[in-house]
Amino acid sequence: MRLRGIIGGGGGGGSSRGGATDVGQRRREQVEPGRAAGNGLPDAARSDMALSVRNLSTVFEDGQRTVHAVRDVSFDMRPTERLGVVGESGSGKSALALSILGLIEPPGRVVGGEIHLGGREISKLSDRALGAIRGKDIALVLQDPMSALDPVKTIGAQVIEAIAAHNPEMRRGAARRRAAELLREVDIPQPERRLDDYPHQYSGGMRQRVAIAMAIANNPSVLIADEPTTALDVTTQSQVLALLDRLVEQHGTAVILITHNLGIVSDFCDSIAVMYAGRFVETSGVDHIFLEPTHPYSEALLKCVPNPERLADGPLPAISGFPPDLAQLPQGCAFQPRCPVGREIPECRRQPPRPHEVRGAAGAAIVECHFAEQRIKEVKV
Repeated sequence: MRLRGIIGGGGGGGSSRGGATDVGQRRREQVEPGRAAGNGLPDAARSDMALSVRNLSTVFEDGQRTVHAVRDVSFDMRPTERLGVVGESGSGKSALALSILGLIEPPGRVVGGEIHLGGREISKLSDRALGAIRGKDIALVLQDPMSALDPVKTIGAQVIEAIAAHNPEMRRGAARRRAAELLREVDIPQPERRLDDYPHQYSGGMRQRVAIAMAIANNPSVLIADEPTTALDVTTQSQVLALLDRLVEQHGTAVILITHNLGIVSDFCDSIAVMYAGRFVETSGVDHIFLEPTHPYSEALLKCVPNPERLADGPLPAISGFPPDLAQLPQGCAFQPRCPVGREIPECRRQPPRPHEVRGAAGAAIVECHFAEQRIKEVKV
């Protein structure tokens, strides 16, 4: 895995992504971006996917306003695929993750869509049935490991609890040995002794390693990592990402990585979904986004990444305006009020864009923009 972009300043340059490893290149060549946009796989093909999401929509209602946090999102993930979901705060990334896991709480609710995990539909299961799946077939790593760890329980007790929840027949001694193995697997030194320590006795990076150990305890087929390195310094970030890279390779796990850091996406992911106002506005292989970002929002995000090659160009660009109120979305394209391309174009104000499949030198992409075909021929970064 290439961690240069993370170490180099928390961003990772877009146009300087040369030197991909052979393994990374082979992984990227396998990505089919059209599938990530949800072009409607037949049931037989969908059953081969680790995760298949169709037309997922989630709202939050307080009696006066309805916030459309996730709007008709569809995508598929093959086993071992790594999908990066990026976008500004409030774009719906975490709401999407919680919707997939069945963890949306009132006043929020999932109002539509289907979710298939390993070919099995889970979107209509009861909370109890979902509880038997969460932590076993699909798992979550949170941004703040202290949110996942109980401060008054030892680390060992919590890892053992994660194991025993889906292995009730396992004896406590065997579960403790398995917990020590997991801590060793995530590079915690002296794991047998550290089982008896409490979360406050671990550093932030070590707590995140414990959270990862608990997430992989039952070998899930899909792992959702929601900003897993945001609270860590860049050196610890690289160590945690290298660890996650090794573990998902060993366990054959598909990963959804939610992040603001495009450098992490460049180094870790095969495919990327750019999310804005609750929708995937561009999905593609990673190379396409960094070489030929086609949606104006994708291009704007990339231009906001610090790049040493552009220091002489002046201040770092910023995206003008603010994300839309998800309870009062524009009639047309949600990005239109901030868009340098469509801000003054009537079609963008009146009509939501449909998904366009485009192909450039860096591969194919699905782009929700009225000018996608034109821009794929013009945009260079």
